[in-house]
Amino acid sequence: MYHPDLIRPDETRHVESCPALVLNADYTPLSYYPLSLWPWQTAIKAVFLDRVNIVNTYDREVHSPNLDMKIPSVIALKQYVKPSHYPAFTRFNLFLRDKFSCQYCGSLKDLTFDHVVPRRAGGRTTWENVATACSPCNLKKGGRTPKEAHMKLHVQPIRPTNWQLQEYGRAFPPNYLHESWRDWLYWDVELLA
Repeated sequence: MYHPDLIRPDETRHVESCPALVLNADYTPLSYYPLSLWPWQTAIKAVFLDRVNIVNTYDREVHSPNLDMKIPSVIALKQYVKPSHYPAFTRFNLFLRDKFSCQYCGSLKDLTFDHVVPRRAGGRTTWENVATACSPCNLKKGGRTPKEAHMKLHVQPIRPTNWQLQEYGRAFPPNYLHESWRDWLYWDVELLA
């Protein structure tokens, strides 16, 4: 699950590449997509404002005239934040819902989004009316419906829940996961014997 090349030793890590994984008060990630990460400065400020608990740290330290402090790698909010049931409608979340593939031909390249019912025909920009499409399919369909363009959608667009996007996202892990985050991400995957 975790490629060894993605794990960098803390000693060689530049301080700017030390984000903190943010957990809710129940110790689940605040969000998976995008992954809830704060810059190290925000994490340290939250520690001093007594808004978070430090769960784990990098080996790297920051120094001030009065204090040496290890940079937090995992922090947990002290107050629970109720997560939204539905994710934000963003290009990334749309592509994630559609598994980063064109919903007309299955291509993985040159992705954009398509209004199933064109805007000129009253189609709105909503989860239920927008699908991932490659540029060639989007151009071929033009300002027509899939039926008018003699094109078939592989899957009808729906409004996904955060849970559904989380499930889809397991196939597309972030480019980098710090080893201290492993215990807090994907905690519900099947354990290997």
